[in-house]
Amino acid sequence: MQAFTLPDFYTPYPARLNPHLERTREHSTAWARRMGMLDAPKPQGGVVWDEAALAKMDYALMCAYTHPDCDGPTLDLITDWYVWVFFFDDHFLEHFKYSRDLAGAKRYLDHLELFMTEDGQAPPEPTNPAETGLKDLWERTVPAMSHGWRRRFVTSTHNLMVESMWELDNIDRGRIANPIEYVQMRRRVGGAPWSANLVEYAAGAEIPDGLAETRPMRVLSDTFSDAVHLRNDLFSYQREVREEGENSNAVLVFERFLDLPTQEAAELVNDLLTSRLQQFENTALVEVPALLAEHTVPAHEQVGVTAYVKGLQDWQAGGHEWHARSSRYMNDGAASAPAGPLGGPTGLGTSALRSLFSPAGPGSRRRVRAHSHVPFQPVGHLPPPDFHMPYPIRTSPHLDATRRYAVGWARRMGMFDSLPGVELGALWDERRFIGFDFAHCAAMIHADAAPEQLELSADWLAWGTYGDDYFPVVYGATRDLVAAKLCNDRLSTFMPLDAGAAPEPLNPIERGLADLWRRTAGPMSEHARRRFRTAVEEMTASWLWELGNQAQHRIPDPIDYIEMRRRTFGSDMTMSLARLAYDDVIPAEIYHTRVMRELDTAAQDYACFTNDLFSYQKEIEFEGELHNIVLVVENFLGVDRLRARDVVADLMTARMRQFEHIVVNDLSALFDDFSLDEAARAILTRHADDLKEWMSGILEWHRRCARYTEAELRRSRIPGAPGGFSLLPTGLGTSAARVAAPARVTGPGGGLPAPSPAGRIAAL
Repeated sequence: MQAFTLPDFYTPYPARLNPHLERTREHSTAWARRMGMLDAPKPQGGVVWDEAALAKMDYALMCAYTHPDCDGPTLDLITDWYVWVFFFDDHFLEHFKYSRDLAGAKRYLDHLELFMTEDGQAPPEPTNPAETGLKDLWERTVPAMSHGWRRRFVTSTHNLMVESMWELDNIDRGRIANPIEYVQMRRRVGGAPWSANLVEYAAGAEIPDGLAETRPMRVLSDTFSDAVHLRNDLFSYQREVREEGENSNAVLVFERFLDLPTQEAAELVNDLLTSRLQQFENTALVEVPALLAEHTVPAHEQVGVTAYVKGLQDWQAGGHEWHARSSRYMNDGAASAPAGPLGGPTGLGTSALRSLFSPAGPGSRRRVRAHSHVPFQPVGHLPPPDFHMPYPIRTSPHLDATRRYAVGWARRMGMFDSLPGVELGALWDERRFIGFDFAHCAAMIHADAAPEQLELSADWLAWGTYGDDYFPVVYGATRDLVAAKLCNDRLSTFMPLDAGAAPEPLNPIERGLADLWRRTAGPMSEHARRRFRTAVEEMTASWLWELGNQAQHRIPDPIDYIEMRRRTFGSDMTMSLARLAYDDVIPAEIYHTRVMRELDTAAQDYACFTNDLFSYQKEIEFEGELHNIVLVVENFLGVDRLRARDVVADLMTARMRQFEHIVVNDLSALFDDFSLDEAARAILTRHADDLKEWMSGILEWHRRCARYTEAELRRSRIPGAPGGFSLLPTGLGTSAARVAAPARVTGPGGGLPAPSPAGRIAAL
């Protein structure tokens, strides 16, 4: 019996079949035989695959569905890559996952990586079919591609091989990942980013290097990857969890985390799959065209990007169809007719119209829910949950002096001055700023800082919050996205890489950034300046992302929200600032490891969600906000605010326990794996300790802030404005006054202002 009934999938793109299927079936079988994959022994007897097993799995059919337009030789090569990757997965399972041989697995993976050679470098002699296959494929594929593509492909291939150790370690410990960790790690170990790289090859459409790391292109790859993996988890649950004892499966993760029956967990995974597909569509239709225009991408490269997007869509449609037919998966009744090359698919792919337009379909339900939130509803105070916080609080002895200094700095930067278009004249005033008490936050998260360092930390907190408040108040009410973009672009000019001259500041946000950059970047190397400026730019760009969602009246997709929340909160910038002191001591590759990435993002999520819990009433009731994890969970799960609060608290606890697990178990293993010296070990240990104080300090700061009480919110509202329209910021790095009251103007007619030309364009 199947473990659950397959849900109603959102299938917006019809699947099509490549006409070269039969020749590729013959080719791939012969290739697998030559590579030794059809007689590779299992440790306990028998073989990993035989020809009958390969024929039943039918990877040629998968590739013919996922790459319907490429020619025969290209389809042959693409199929060989998939035969290799699935063989690698099963070979690794038989030799290391069942036996829990972690040491042997690491040796196997280290040697396999040697076959991804640089130009002119000779690979070693293969010792097993996985190595033989990778050597052959590398030699046939890489010479045709650019160095930028090779670099991306090496990274994704490395990830899908090496991160298998994460799965193996979890199996060995009997540990099931939390949902956020699972999505992040599944993206790396599951191989879909690797598939996206192969789409570039098959479509003959490489992504230009200058665009590859931008948010729209990264989101296309990430949403594609998440959708591929979530779909695979639904179809493979029976085999992986029930038969093979795997614990890396989204259905199982949701079962355990939310304490759900298997069927309900599967439906929820399908909801997330639908949400990720719709995030892909939104990015492709809204963000990618703007990106191409902004970068004045030449016409031939625009055609390539379009072909890449189409290739990802084809992969989604074809991948679904193949899962419905392959013997590898639980799919009884999923395919309604045999596959054939004439007239396209006759099974699941033909449900595209129903998925797109039926009110009862998963796509329509999810889309309506994301756009139907009614703002400014009275929600009342959200009682805080019991927080799991195992780390103590320390406070700098320089707190009082920094408090006195911070008010003067904000005044000099003009943060208490009137701003054109802002109701009541100023965004902040001195009384409110004193109540924000950024110095107190800085004193807890940097308890050992020297006086001038503590002042700098408090000023960065003030500037980041002011900027986050400034954009929605000045540009959000009129939806003037063009002016917001121009303002954001101008901020980069106040961070010159040569630490030289900058333009004359025109407003407090520019004046504050110019001062902070001079004080912060002056002692840095140019490399460190470039990296830190990128972190600041990513934070300020996230404010535009929020404005874009507001303009669409769209509650964000849960995964997109969590990943962008780290930026809107300024946590990436904060951590970049913290690393500057030892930039030349720790190899850059260390920060790209699973251990350091998960350590950092677990801490970031804990802090971000802390703020969202405390600012819920302020943002939802008083500011008409859409960007709050409690609201995102309410919307996604269809639950009330108290249940959503509890889910968020459980996520925080899970991330904190993951953080604790990494500190106790994984850091020392990382030190040994990279043979780090004592100085490097001490720095990374101190980094973990700093994160402990960062989380505990941020939680304490929110607990002590009076402005989150309902009384303070009502004192600060604009009289007569809908919902209150509070102008108080919601806290460290978050949006305050997301929707400001429209500024009054004098002139003909009086009353509401006429939007600027840019505002009219944005509104259209």
